Formats: sequence, C-alpha cells, structure tokens
Amino acid sequence: MNIMNYKGYSARIEYSDEDQCFIGHIAGIRDVVGFHGDSVKELKTAFEEAVEDYVATCEKLKRAPQRPYSGKVMLRIDPAIHARAAIRAEAEGKSLNAWAQDVLQRAVSSQ
Repeated sequence: MNIMNYKGYSARIEYSDEDQCFIGHIAGIRDVVGFHGDSVKELKTAFEEAVEDYVATCEKLKRAPQRPYSGKVMLRIDPAIHARAAIRAEAEGKSLNAWAQDVLQRAVSSQ
C-alpha cells in the first residue's frame, strides 16, 4: 500500500473509472477534505493544496485543524488476551503500552 503524506496528513486515494482520474481524501480526520488529479503529479499537488487550504480555512474560522491520530488508542479486547499480553510485556521488562507499540510497529513494518 502506498500512502501520500504532507505536513503530518495522509491521503486515502482511489481511482474513478467513471471520471478517469484519481480521487483523494485526507485520512484520519472527521472533516471531509477531497481533491483529485489526472496524474500522480497532479494528485500530489492537489493533495498539498488541499492540506494548505484546510489549515488556512480552519485559521479563518478560528478553530484548530483536526490532527490525525493523536497516539491515544483505546482497545477493547478479550480479558484473556489482555492478561497474556500483560504477562508477555512484563516478561520483556516493558510496560504494556511499550510492548504493544513494539508489536504494532513490527506489524505495520512488515506490510
């Protein structure tokens, strides 16, 4: 999977056969910010302009732009899995947060 990034924002990209162009949206925020381009170069430029416009619009509205992914994750998992993970973390001399971060990092790095 390829991800387009700019100033801390990531883009979700799709291809529209109907429109014969790439369509993107800023990922990880509740606001809907879209852009499009006929080529990768146009799409990248449109993405960067969309991010700049989004930040400028938020500034005009006197509100902070949403930031994707704060780093806080709340998971609801089976208590038995929670216990096993906590034991593994303790065995490795890590907090459950540090252990989970390492496991998630390995998972996303292997893609």
